[in-house]
Amino acid sequence: MTPSPVAVVFDLDDTLAVTARRRQQLLDEATAHVGSTDIDRGAYLQAHGSVDATDTRAPIFERLLDEDATVTPTALAAAYRDAIEEALEPIPNAVDLVEALRREYRVGLLTDGPRVAQRGKLVELGWEELFDAVVITGELQAGKPDPRAFAAVCDALEVGPEEAVFVGDRPEVDIAGAAAAGFRTIQVLTPENPNRHPRADAAVDRENLVERLPDLLHSA
Repeated sequence: MTPSPVAVVFDLDDTLAVTARRRQQLLDEATAHVGSTDIDRGAYLQAHGSVDATDTRAPIFERLLDEDATVTPTALAAAYRDAIEEALEPIPNAVDLVEALRREYRVGLLTDGPRVAQRGKLVELGWEELFDAVVITGELQAGKPDPRAFAAVCDALEVGPEEAVFVGDRPEVDIAGAAAAGFRTIQVLTPENPNRHPRADAAVDRENLVERLPDLLHSA
């Protein structure tokens, strides 16, 4: 018999927090701010997946910038980080949701990205102390969907994966990755990822997450 969950682990970006402007627009703002040529979001994502950007996004931009560029990868990474932080906002009542869940569960955050970028988001949101444990994959040897990332947040919460539910929006990275690591999963459906993954135990539209998640957890 599957035990009742004792822990809930959230993804951050596009699950509990969103940007008020699309990421391509923020990337355009950053390149314009430092005087760089435009960078396509698709090319950025491809570079992001092929370099080891553990501390900042500078290694990503180092791959994308021309060799004769006058802009440094470090300056562009800082400008993009500032643009994202300025546009970042929590989904409505996100703090109330997490605080209520902490009265019943251990609540963790597992977020992909470089250390400086993701820690900066938590500071911008005022969420440094909101969770029982925060794991940033830039501080690990592996990111989602690698099982080691999910194991790290279990260790931080002192629970087994069979005792935890993962809540995230990305089908392959969050849902398939967490399911493969032994978690039960609740997929957050968004305009970018509107279709439920076969390995999701439940799914909920992001606009209904705060209202419906407690009941979904009780039935998990």
